[in-house]
Amino acid sequence: MCVAIPTACLATIENEAVSVVATDLNQAMLDQAMAVGTARPVTWRQADAMALPFADGEFDAVVCQFGAMFFPDKPKAFAEVRRVLRPGGVFIFNVWDRISENEFADSVTTALEGVFPQDPPRFMARTPHGYHDPGLIARELAAGGFGKPPRITTVAARSRAASAREAAVAYCQGTPMRNEIEVRDASRLAEATEAAAAAIERKFGTQAVEGKIQALVVIVEN
Repeated sequence: MCVAIPTACLATIENEAVSVVATDLNQAMLDQAMAVGTARPVTWRQADAMALPFADGEFDAVVCQFGAMFFPDKPKAFAEVRRVLRPGGVFIFNVWDRISENEFADSVTTALEGVFPQDPPRFMARTPHGYHDPGLIARELAAGGFGKPPRITTVAARSRAASAREAAVAYCQGTPMRNEIEVRDASRLAEATEAAAAAIERKFGTQAVEGKIQALVVIVEN
């Protein structure tokens, strides 16, 4: 549902001269977002960040929520963003900070090291929390053609779940972490989930849980 959230926010802009185009690589994500709906009409479009299906200079702004760390070739994707931005347009995106600054993800990853000590699943540290170096981000934006330095801000917040087990299920069964667990031993998915839940419970308690999350917000002008 990630595409639904920023799109719903952008769709609250009351200026009728502003149009919103929402994209996702996954059509199923777009279908879910369309089912939720928005405050005003939005154009929904399946799109690959590596080859955006838009004309040069078509947009005043491009916004990407927690997607850049998944781009297989970040400079290429950034070059595509720059291509579709008008001169003076702005690219705004966010990425998760290092895993040690994100308590639930860190607790789950550490717990899984105990379940699979020979080959621990490292998806969360490697991918969602693996693109947090401001210097690297700036260099790859420059490699994509952005001539101005980005403004990068660290933002901390709190993540909440009704229980430790709910958070563990979300990480172990609702993200690609599940694939990494099942590749190692599909029969141990429930065991891995319970180990993650126990780790979160030990640190955050037996009732509703709350942990720190932290991200980087990047703004760069074309």
